[in-house]
Amino acid sequence: MSWRTVVITERCKLDVNMGYMVIRSEETRRIFLDEIAILIIENTAVSLTGCLLSALVEKKIKVIFCDEKRSPLSELIPLYGSHDCSRKLRTQISWSKDTKGAVWTAIVSEKIRKQTELLEEYGRKEGAELLKAYLGQIEFYDETNREGHAAKVYFNSLFGKEFSRSDDNAINAALNYGYSIILSAFNREIVASGYSTELGLFHSNTFNSFNFSCDLMEPFRVLVDRYVMAKAIKIFEKQEKHAMLTLLHGQVMIDNTRQTLLNAIKIYCRSIFEALNDIDVSKIKFYKHI
Repeated sequence: MSWRTVVITERCKLDVNMGYMVIRSEETRRIFLDEIAILIIENTAVSLTGCLLSALVEKKIKVIFCDEKRSPLSELIPLYGSHDCSRKLRTQISWSKDTKGAVWTAIVSEKIRKQTELLEEYGRKEGAELLKAYLGQIEFYDETNREGHAAKVYFNSLFGKEFSRSDDNAINAALNYGYSIILSAFNREIVASGYSTELGLFHSNTFNSFNFSCDLMEPFRVLVDRYVMAKAIKIFEKQEKHAMLTLLHGQVMIDNTRQTLLNAIKIYCRSIFEALNDIDVSKIKFYKHI
């Protein structure tokens, strides 16, 4: 089972040989491909062979490329993640609006519930009470946008009334980086299961290739928020980015078992697919923070 998150920070050449990724720089190192879950290329001077790229896709390893500021910029996604992709795509297209709406309503409710829990943990009682009120007001498909109203209250309660998600600061940089890493993990699971990341339940931006992933990841954003609060982040540079990657290997409870976040995302995604295909929201398995 893959479990490693590998970050390439220095200029080097990456190749593949006998099932190993070979890292050639001042010294040569090798990592068994089957151990790699996520490969992050931070340095824009890194070169990769076509053979390695092909092997990474075949092994369903999530590959993230960063820009010159070491922030996630793009990722490598296979065209076909499952042997029955065409059938899965037809199934995904056939999901009814009512079914998608029911699942989306459950996801939004869980997100606000987890936001409420985090505010309570930090003693933000006023904000938590407002979120509880919004939770009770959620309508089908969240037509009154309780999620949006809750988000404003939530972030202002958590980081201060002057805080805005559009500000250029260390907190937003950390949040955006963490969300990007979580999003990539969801992209991997959705594609590996044969579904399309473009066709969302709620998100439908023409220019967003990851609408479905953005839908599914919503309750998991709170894990990033909790991390940023716990670390009291004042600066967010190379060292802080590497430290945040430990989130993927942190543990949560899901389906009555203790799992790493990567495994929990896999279990959760599969439960979402079952809920959509069987028209049964009760099959969704949400995680619990430990």
